[in-house]
Amino acid sequence: MTLSIAFVGMTHLGICSAVAAAEHGANVVCVHFDEDRIRELRSGRLPISEPRLDELFTANRERMQFSSDATVLAQCDLVYIAPDVPTDSEGRSDVRLVESLLEQVDAAVPGETPVVILSQVSPGFSRSHPRRNGQLFYQVETLIFGRAMERALYPERFIVGCIDPDDGKPSALPAPLREFLEGFGCPILCMRYESAELAKISINVCLAASLSAANTLAELCEGVGAEWSEIVPALRLDRRIGGYAYIEAGLGIAGGNIERDLASVIRLSRQAGTSARVIESFVENSHYRRDWALRTLHARSGGRRFARIAVLGIAYKPDTASTKNSPALELARALTPFEISTYDPLVPASALEHARVRPATSALDACSDADALVIMTPWQEFRELKPVDLAQRLRGRLVIDPFGVLDRNLCREAGLDHQLLGSPRATSASRTIDHDVHRGTDRSRAEDHA
Repeated sequence: MTLSIAFVGMTHLGICSAVAAAEHGANVVCVHFDEDRIRELRSGRLPISEPRLDELFTANRERMQFSSDATVLAQCDLVYIAPDVPTDSEGRSDVRLVESLLEQVDAAVPGETPVVILSQVSPGFSRSHPRRNGQLFYQVETLIFGRAMERALYPERFIVGCIDPDDGKPSALPAPLREFLEGFGCPILCMRYESAELAKISINVCLAASLSAANTLAELCEGVGAEWSEIVPALRLDRRIGGYAYIEAGLGIAGGNIERDLASVIRLSRQAGTSARVIESFVENSHYRRDWALRTLHARSGGRRFARIAVLGIAYKPDTASTKNSPALELARALTPFEISTYDPLVPASALEHARVRPATSALDACSDADALVIMTPWQEFRELKPVDLAQRLRGRLVIDPFGVLDRNLCREAGLDHQLLGSPRATSASRTIDHDVHRGTDRSRAEDHA
């Protein structure tokens, strides 16, 4: 018999998870207690953007039902609570919506129906919300912005928290939950609530360690004449680090999820009386890395006062419209004295909240008459740009490209001053810093550490 699975909370996590469940053959009930969102979904309009999401949503519409009425949950074999959990500027989670939905779901479904919290919560949350017959579970979500459908369809493993994991095998799970998860063909790890809740945080802390090390070493390359892109293949062939390690150089940690988990470890460590100084250093390192483009802009300004700076990319990473802790926002805040022309495939220019922002209709349009170009998001669309075309549009020659979106040899041939994160600095680089830009970076760092 085909399982009937409900997902409550039609935000990014809930929508992507529901579509993946339908793609795996389940009959899916999508519940959201805002009728406007339900009407939007019924009409086929999705409030989020992810690669392949539109295609899979359309292909599986016949297996998906949409409702704002909790009574439909009573007929489901399995219920997931899956709203996104918002965080504040200090990485603290607001779980009030999860708690509210848990109460409404518990009142609507029979006691023997398994209920699974998919939203991320802190250690201790699940055990503090007991449910009849112990049928409450916590499952670690695997969503990554820009790769949400890939992760939802092909997970490496499932981590499930139980009130009593018994022997830690899937046999500890109720039949509907076990049948659904086994259909993905990956390992299922069962553990106590607190271990599963901390497992998600632990994963992000390890990712933060890799990111912090990579970003620190990449910037060191610029000063000692090394090339980070030449070092990365050697690291990937080391089994202790691995082929899938987060060692690509970038602008710190953004997106909100890893920052939230670092903040959680710092908070929990203080409560437990343990030291979290190494985690605090990751946070500080991330704040410093975020300003790499600004520092490079200072160093290459040559004392010139730029009239217009082109900024390509506002989202914190490609294939998503999320701007949570985006380095582009920080850059814009530091460049208040200058006009900014900007373009992003998904994010409107108004997201920069800059008094002198000029929206552009394309990447090339943003570059028109700009004194410098800064590429803040490595969208595939930007990788297809031809440096010779950029050179014709730009008034200046400076191109700051932290992610190596453009071909450096073609940039050189086009006469562009191409600055790449992790590559040796040009020996002719000017150290003269424009007074107004310098004042901007002081303000940016003060805001980062507030």
